[in-house]
Amino acid sequence: MSSLVEKRKTSARRSQNAETSATPVVDRVPPHNLDAEQGLLASCIIDGGGDILSQCLSKKVSAEYFFSAAHQLIFRAIVELSMAGTGVDEITVCEALRITNSLEAAGGPVYINELTNRIEVTAHAIHWMEIVREKYFLRKLISTATLTVERAFKPNDDLDHLLDSVEKSFFEISQDRITDSAQHVKGPMKEAVEMVNFLHDNKGAITGVPTGFPDLDKMCFGFHPGQMIVVAARPGMGKTSIALNFIEAALFPKDRPAIPTLMFSLEMPSRELAMRLLCSRSRVDLRRVRDGFVDKQQLKDIVDTAGEYHNIPLFIDDQGGQNILEIRAKCRRLCQQNKLGLIIIDYLQLINGTDNAVSREQQIAEASRSIKAMSKEFSLPIVALAQLNRKSEDENRAPRMSDLRESGSIEQDADMVMLIDKKRRGKRTAKDGEEEDIEINPGVVERELIIAKQRNGPTGEIPLLFNRSLTRFESPAHSHGSHH
Repeated sequence: MSSLVEKRKTSARRSQNAETSATPVVDRVPPHNLDAEQGLLASCIIDGGGDILSQCLSKKVSAEYFFSAAHQLIFRAIVELSMAGTGVDEITVCEALRITNSLEAAGGPVYINELTNRIEVTAHAIHWMEIVREKYFLRKLISTATLTVERAFKPNDDLDHLLDSVEKSFFEISQDRITDSAQHVKGPMKEAVEMVNFLHDNKGAITGVPTGFPDLDKMCFGFHPGQMIVVAARPGMGKTSIALNFIEAALFPKDRPAIPTLMFSLEMPSRELAMRLLCSRSRVDLRRVRDGFVDKQQLKDIVDTAGEYHNIPLFIDDQGGQNILEIRAKCRRLCQQNKLGLIIIDYLQLINGTDNAVSREQQIAEASRSIKAMSKEFSLPIVALAQLNRKSEDENRAPRMSDLRESGSIEQDADMVMLIDKKRRGKRTAKDGEEEDIEINPGVVERELIIAKQRNGPTGEIPLLFNRSLTRFESPAHSHGSHH
């Protein structure tokens, strides 16, 4: 008994000591190197705000990277002089600081003179810059970690929000992303001119991720970075099938490498998706495979197709019940490891809300906004499948964007909305008064892909064929969608 008491006392003393040794971390002087800061500032002044300053700015070095408040003022003055096209030297730096009443705070003319006398050549400027950057990021890491500890002790958000926020903060530090997002228009203008020239030289070329459907590619030129594309339909109309078509087109494009693709399947297990991908590409009837009635040639085709997929950059996450924060965190990690080019989410209304206290409509709106933000953050297109409500069926009409279930915000956030519908001829079944789904070949029915919204292109209808036995969509020969 006494030995147990002694052990507990020892354990308590250890944890007390651990606490005491851990506490001063916050009170310690943060990492810095004043010599490197002085060397870098002196180099910028001696170089006249030329190449050395340009390299600093290209590495996103700003005044905050300097530990000394005086050095921050001096660097800010150097940058402002350079931007104004004024020469950078001791005299102009002192004058710029005097105008803003910060010369004394920066150490006065004497200190500026001491800086430039400190070094004879600027050969080591880049090395000093790397030291300054390293110390800045260490300080940033400490402050982020300290803030994380404080937030963990007093959590105001729920755990998912806290983890997402913390992960994003540390990810930004590691990726050196602390910079202004605004940029001068000349950069995007140059890119736009290059795109115009490319389109002129390659008339009708697909500039984004190919969709696999020629008529659709003519209307949108593929899916582009920063786009949120919504594909919506009633159950059983082929939402997942068309998503698998998009995946196949991205992974096996003509005359270009495979586009790394990530699919979140919130409803269907990955094994089932893999089976559908295999049968669709090898053109083997899925039902015959399930029943075990495949001949040797079909079996060989499936094995060959599996070999094609072996080294292809396709990732499938089939965990159900995820919320948008979990999805975003997984995307962020995978984007860091593999340069993704396309994300598909099947489907939007199956994403769990992060706050169960709010209405389902608000939860879906949050997911929709986040998907749009993710497409911009990761600079890739995201295809989100969505469910339509029963209204179009009840009224026996073509679906509209307003039929999107549980949220009106989806149609606002999306850059492109596509709706899958039956081919309507006015023929109804006696059973329920709905439009007949007529097979034009065994297992093949006509579908219409309605482009209900496209920010940067036409809307209209594209005829497609849905091959139920292969669970894939195909373009009818020589068909052309009607464009508006």
